Amino acid sequence: MGNIRTKKSIIISAVFILITALIIAFFFPREGKFRYQFNEGKPWIYGLLTAPSDFPIYKNESEIETTKDSLRKNFKPYFRFNPDEENVRLKEWRKQMPVLQTSGVSDVTIKYIDSAMRDIYNKGIISSSQLELMKRNKHLKLNVLINSVVEIKNLSDFHSVKSAYEAIVNNVPLFINKEDLMKCNINEYLTENVFYDNETSSKILEELLQKIPVSTGMVQAGERIVDRGEVVDKKIYNVLRSLKQVHETKSGGSKRYNIILLGQIILIFGILACFGLYLATFNPKIFFRRKNLIFILLCILTFCILSEICVKYSLINIYIIPFAIIPIVVRTFFDSHTAIFTHIITVFICSLTALFPYEFLLLQIFAGIVVMFSLKELSQRSQLFRCSVFVFLVYVIFYISLVLCQEGDFKKINWEMMLFFLINLVLLMFSYVFIYMLEKMFGYISPITLVELSNINSPILKKLSEMAPGTFQHSLQVSILASEAGEKIGADTQLIRTGALYHDIGKMNNPAFFTENRSGGVNPHKKFSFEESARVIISHVNEGVKIAEKNSIPQAVIDFIKTHHGKGVAKYFYNSFCNTYPDRPVNKELFSYPGPNPFSKETALLMMADSVEAASRSLTEYTDENIKKLIDKIINDKINDGLLKNTPLTFKDIEDVKTEFHERLKTIYHTRISYPDLKT
Repeated sequence: MGNIRTKKSIIISAVFILITALIIAFFFPREGKFRYQFNEGKPWIYGLLTAPSDFPIYKNESEIETTKDSLRKNFKPYFRFNPDEENVRLKEWRKQMPVLQTSGVSDVTIKYIDSAMRDIYNKGIISSSQLELMKRNKHLKLNVLINSVVEIKNLSDFHSVKSAYEAIVNNVPLFINKEDLMKCNINEYLTENVFYDNETSSKILEELLQKIPVSTGMVQAGERIVDRGEVVDKKIYNVLRSLKQVHETKSGGSKRYNIILLGQIILIFGILACFGLYLATFNPKIFFRRKNLIFILLCILTFCILSEICVKYSLINIYIIPFAIIPIVVRTFFDSHTAIFTHIITVFICSLTALFPYEFLLLQIFAGIVVMFSLKELSQRSQLFRCSVFVFLVYVIFYISLVLCQEGDFKKINWEMMLFFLINLVLLMFSYVFIYMLEKMFGYISPITLVELSNINSPILKKLSEMAPGTFQHSLQVSILASEAGEKIGADTQLIRTGALYHDIGKMNNPAFFTENRSGGVNPHKKFSFEESARVIISHVNEGVKIAEKNSIPQAVIDFIKTHHGKGVAKYFYNSFCNTYPDRPVNKELFSYPGPNPFSKETALLMMADSVEAASRSLTEYTDENIKKLIDKIINDKINDGLLKNTPLTFKDIEDVKTEFHERLKTIYHTRISYPDLKT
């Protein structure tokens, strides 16, 4: 079952890593990477740039669109002459001519109409809608296909059916009777014979658009383009943009999008998989705990996406992004090795998008190393400020050193980079706020928060010292014992110290029921049965949890409240009940604490220190031997009762803890040797 659970955890962790790789790859630039960033009106921040080969100076999109718009505007649409309809109507007219003569229409009138219609048909009749459209689009000339021959004609030469009829009627000679003209029903023999040829027009227009030149000149190989410090004007900008376009086209561009994407996914997943192997081997508590793995992967994902977007869209310089926050945050909640490894993996991935990956990697890796040295033990906010300044100095020193090493000239130093490093410094100072947000999101607790909580002037501890002074003093002594022993076996001493100060806050509700808070007087337990007294004593655990939750104490500290007695028994009342009523059956659950049992080195140390410190007050004589026997008995009882079986303590850890407790208690109680009496 354990192997199955482990395999399932490995698969789930691998899926999270794959999803992270897919998201990072999605934001990766697909085109071949151009090594320079530039903006019109800004100075060129790199060295002398010459053309690597011949390349054209491309027009930009707006220039090409302007040319296309002009071509569309001046384009002469194609119409096709179709005589079929004309011939049909003219035949009908000729058939009607004898009828008109019989009805009294003169031959002169008929001849005029016949001639006028032929003339109009020769000019061309177009539908009124097409005429209006041509006028609206200001097409004053048209291409007309007549027997596969193109003729250019003026739009004004064409008629609509209506204007053709009006032209025949209005231009009639004076010697012709208009009444005879009306009898002929001329409009019945007029129809369109010129039609818009959409296919030909679109085809020829597209050919013309394709022939528009996309470049305005050529740059010869070796030709000087720009040098450091020059302002990138419009001309230089167009040349640089053209060089970038040529470079990206040669690199594949969007033609090999899917292949590039596949390669990016494999590469990024490979890098993250190596990171996963490191965690699974050396830090399984992160790899196999879903929350921890998601936290680490989110740190990597956030900064990878930020760098990719900034580089891809040229939003800000990549050195403004505070990559040093990664080791700061990870070190705050985990160990230094995981922090530096996470940082290195992140900057490795981000370097794939950086313009100068070698320089980028060098600066970021050394910045991460400095973070590790300056935050060996994070306990004060001022350390974050000092760390930010150190990172800034590393950036400045290593950048200047690189420029001098590569260029050999102080003039080649780009002082604008100092501004980027300064902005990075300011952003890095907000890491405290970022840490606070992550604490709330993931339920972690930072050393800074622990230090703030362990301040004895905090509201809860101040109230504890006033309402239960004996318990407060007991908590202080326990914190000293447990933290000293914790340092001996490599536990988190600050967490132990804070947990110890809060472990008995539940006693504030009924302080008089606990021996350390009574300086004589009436014992309230005399009025209660053993079961009732046990219930009151045991209740301080749940009461402490309620007080802690009400005051938003972190879960890591609440764990100390829950586990400092584990599932142990309130032995004083349990033993008293058994001794008083030997024949009566006893319900052990009434005398048992709710638990759970300790599950870490820190919670186990608190349980042992709590019991040892409380029991040490009952010693009548604080000799070296008495203290040692007491410590052995208390801790061995915890082990025999199975209260420490879920903790990662070793036998050596137990012995080291006993030794440390022995030394501390001897110091606290000033153990002295017994002086012999003078024999008389």
